[in-house]
Amino acid sequence: MSEANALEDLGRATLRIVHDLKNQLNGLKLYATFLRKRLERDESLAEERETVAKLIAGLDRAARDTSALVRYAQPVEIKQQRHVDLEKILVAAAHDSLAGGSGPLNEPIKCEIEAGLAGAWDPGLLGDALAALTYEAVNNSASKNSTAISIHAFRVSPETAAIEWRGLRARTDPEPARSVSGYHSAYEAFAARVIAAHDGKLDFPPHSILVSLPLLERD
Repeated sequence: MSEANALEDLGRATLRIVHDLKNQLNGLKLYATFLRKRLERDESLAEERETVAKLIAGLDRAARDTSALVRYAQPVEIKQQRHVDLEKILVAAAHDSLAGGSGPLNEPIKCEIEAGLAGAWDPGLLGDALAALTYEAVNNSASKNSTAISIHAFRVSPETAAIEWRGLRARTDPEPARSVSGYHSAYEAFAARVIAAHDGKLDFPPHSILVSLPLLERD
């Protein structure tokens, strides 16, 4: 067996393990949630309830991380729709990124989105990519204050829109170790593939994440 074939087999086996692990994590969360509800009946068990809450948050993070790996390993198949409203999918992505409360922010992210931004995009896949980048921004925020992260979407030319996540920690080293296909995480790598498939671009300025996307040509 060639080295390339061996690596492909290893990748497929790893993906199966990750998928099974994700299911196990979800099962553990169900047990932990059941335990939390039992503990909530006794007000004297505040410390135990706090411990279980931290356990559930950790399981949420682990399940989300394994899901990101599974999504990254799957092929990207774009199903474009015309006149997809960027504001609609971006607001939904911001909400999805905070689902479960496992990030450092627990309040809605401020969104400033210019009206009338639309494109010929796959709303489901692009929404997942924007949610992945929002989650990445949340977990690299400069502050635990919910106002630290903000999302801005605006037109930079008649043909191009930009989306910028602001309020991130500075990347301290210019060439940090990359973990997944040249990116820091599976979230970034997955988002980059989806954005590239939409003829867009993903960049990482020192204190932000920046996406450029082609806008729909005016009819």
